[in-house]
Amino acid sequence: MEKREPITSVLMKFALLLSTRSTCDRLRVGCIITSSDFQRIYSYGYNGNAKGFDNRCDSAEPGRCGCIHAEANALIKCSIMDQQKVIFLTQSPCKMCAKMIVNSGASRVYYHSNYRLDEGLQVLSQGNILISKITLEI
Repeated sequence: MEKREPITSVLMKFALLLSTRSTCDRLRVGCIITSSDFQRIYSYGYNGNAKGFDNRCDSAEPGRCGCIHAEANALIKCSIMDQQKVIFLTQSPCKMCAKMIVNSGASRVYYHSNYRLDEGLQVLSQGNILISKITLEI
């Protein structure tokens, strides 16, 4: 019998695929929000400019590109109030996105690679959110 790929890996691959839709010049990020049993995808997002705006960054300076972060886009579109929801990210979150994730009531965050700062991971830990890194060969 052939061994199946773990659903967490499949969902992370989906987040990585979504990140290719990003219009950010510096870092392309994808985000998926699921139920805790991984049976439902509640929302997804990727980073980029506001809807209807030019598909480009406002600035090349790190931290000031003006793109809405993938986590914010996914959380804005998530209409399900599930206090156990799980978030898949291609990058660990920045500090502000981590605070939004804590306030959203998420129970767990999976991420693929580290953001340039680790403040977001510290915020998630402080907010009692389980954190797991999923490294995939792509």
